[in-house]
Formats: sequence, C-alpha cells, structure tokens
Amino acid sequence: MTCTRIAIGLLACCLLGVTASHEARAVDLPVRKAGLWELKMIRSGGQLPEATMQHCTDAATDKEMNNFASPMAQLCSKQDIQKTATGYVSDSVCNFGGINTTSHADITGDFNSAYTVKTMSRVTGGAAGTGVKDTAMTIEARWLGACKPDQKPGDIVMPGGMKMNVKDMAKLKALIPGVKQ
Repeated sequence: MTCTRIAIGLLACCLLGVTASHEARAVDLPVRKAGLWELKMIRSGGQLPEATMQHCTDAATDKEMNNFASPMAQLCSKQDIQKTATGYVSDSVCNFGGINTTSHADITGDFNSAYTVKTMSRVTGGAAGTGVKDTAMTIEARWLGACKPDQKPGDIVMPGGMKMNVKDMAKLKALIPGVKQ
C-alpha cells in the first residue's frame, strides 16, 4: 500500500471510526465534543504498527464528515448503526472494486472525553490468490482540549506529521470508482 493510500485509509477509519449514510442508519452517532482529539489505531496480530493522529473538530465538521461518507454508502448493501445498552453497534457489507468487506464495530464511550471503536472485518475477493483476510482493529480516541492555535476544524495531523483537512476530502470522491458525485 502506498503512503497516500495508507493515509487515506487511516483518515477514513479514524475520523469517527464508523459512518453510514443518513438513509441507511437506524440512529445517528453523537457529535464529538469540539476540540482536539487524539485517535490511536491498534491492529491485532501486528499486521501494521500502531498509528496515532490528532484531529481538530467541531460539530459542523463532524456532520460534514458523515456527509462525505454518504456517497460511499452507494457501495454498501448494508450499513446499520444501532444504540445498545453500552454504546452503539455498526454492521456493514460493502463492495469496492470487486473487494467485498463485511464489518462489525462496537462503539463505547461518551464522545465528550473518550470513546473506543473495536472493529472486526472480513475481506474477500480482489486480486487472484488473495483469499479471505480477517482483521481486527481498535481505535482509542481521547479529547485533549482546545485545538492548537494554528489549527482549524477539520485539520488532521497524520502519523509522520502529514497534515490535511477533511474539507479537502470531498475532492477525493472523484477518485473512488463507483461513487456518484
């Protein structure tokens, strides 16, 4: 995977952990507290090293991220978020370029100081001989306080110091095969 694809993948996974289109989900996830969030991705089995990023957000930015994800729901035959006694659960089935992904996530926390997303995914299809790949990932998010003076809502500092803004992600939609603008 190239650094750009890894960065985009990290961004997509970490923005909130899971998103779904407004039409497909049964409930909305709460909006996170405004400010600077640290998101730590931990993959089981040592598949890739742990990655930590920081995201400056506000209510409008969190809502905009969900709107960015909505066109990607076109690639999913199922995307569902339900409230549970301990938080939320998300289930999805998606097909992206002949690669089928079935995911289940358990989301706990208060979205004001910390939350955790534990995801299990099964990927099938793709290039010949790739077979079935099961992955597990945990995202540990914690609120750090106010955004830094040089940050604006949407700014994300990726591992290695690369900085991007989620508001620029809309430009990347055109690069995703099968997603209508």
